[in-house]
Amino acid sequence: MTTTTPAAAGGAHHAGPASFAHLPLPLFAVPMGIGGLGLAWREAGHVLGAPAIVGELLLLLTGLLWVLIVVLHAMRAARHPQALGGDLKHPIRSAFVGAVTIGLMIVAGGFIPYARGVASALWLVAVVAHLGIGVWTVRGLLTAPREAATLTPPLLIPMVGNILAPVIGAKLGFVELSWALFGLGSLLWVLIQPSIISRIATGPTMPDRLKPALVILLAPPAVGSIALANLTDGYGAGPSAIYGLAAFVAAVLLTITPIFRRVPFAISWWGYTFPSAAFSVATTGFGHSHPSVAIAVVSWLVLVATTAIIATVAVATLKAAVSGHLLMPEG
Repeated sequence: MTTTTPAAAGGAHHAGPASFAHLPLPLFAVPMGIGGLGLAWREAGHVLGAPAIVGELLLLLTGLLWVLIVVLHAMRAARHPQALGGDLKHPIRSAFVGAVTIGLMIVAGGFIPYARGVASALWLVAVVAHLGIGVWTVRGLLTAPREAATLTPPLLIPMVGNILAPVIGAKLGFVELSWALFGLGSLLWVLIQPSIISRIATGPTMPDRLKPALVILLAPPAVGSIALANLTDGYGAGPSAIYGLAAFVAAVLLTITPIFRRVPFAISWWGYTFPSAAFSVATTGFGHSHPSVAIAVVSWLVLVATTAIIATVAVATLKAAVSGHLLMPEG
């Protein structure tokens, strides 16, 4: 068994000066968050009458950011291969490799109204790559057991990201493959999440800088309800049941907002973003299937709150980038 300490589980590097070697792999959560918000505004444009241009501009920005971050990490790999290798072996940071392909799935979704062929090609590449990442992750769990301190919510990214694939794939006509991916992602979620919650409940205590990752627990039920609704033509019994779990998790997370507010800026703040955006999409979709004034108001409130959260995290990240903080070792 590994001897990873709780401090290491929090993503700490060895202390040292700012360097491109320390470009954070979790930066790939940025296109996930911005792209999720773009999908939320696109859905709000269809259902709530929100300005359509907002979602489309956010999805365009998502594609640009995804390419930029891929290029930056390719440069990092060329200059500091040992640093990237360390991330890929790290029991927590390595999970963010899954964010690369999830971001590409969202980029594919952005192309749907404009170039379905491009969207389909990107989606298929993302799905195949994400499946490979999932196999690599499970293999690691089976061949290199880890300490309990490293069982944290980011592990859900490569394990359960398959639930997102049908959100895009069903719209592109890949219905059977989307069902298979939904089943795979759902079963992995059911298998893995109890271990993560048990580890959080029994300790050791998560480092403060990692606590924003708790919001990742909202992503599987929120995305799962959207995916199943897309596969079954709306929020019937199954998608509504999963959405109910998402709403419950969101309510629990809302009660611990004071804890989140005490966490100083770290790249882990992006853990707030994609799950919130997914919950916004799910809430708007649920409201479309079960229209009422109350759910419309709630949909707007969730969308505005999500936009405020992501804007806050984005501004903090830009400040950190300008100051050089993003290239400082964590710890």
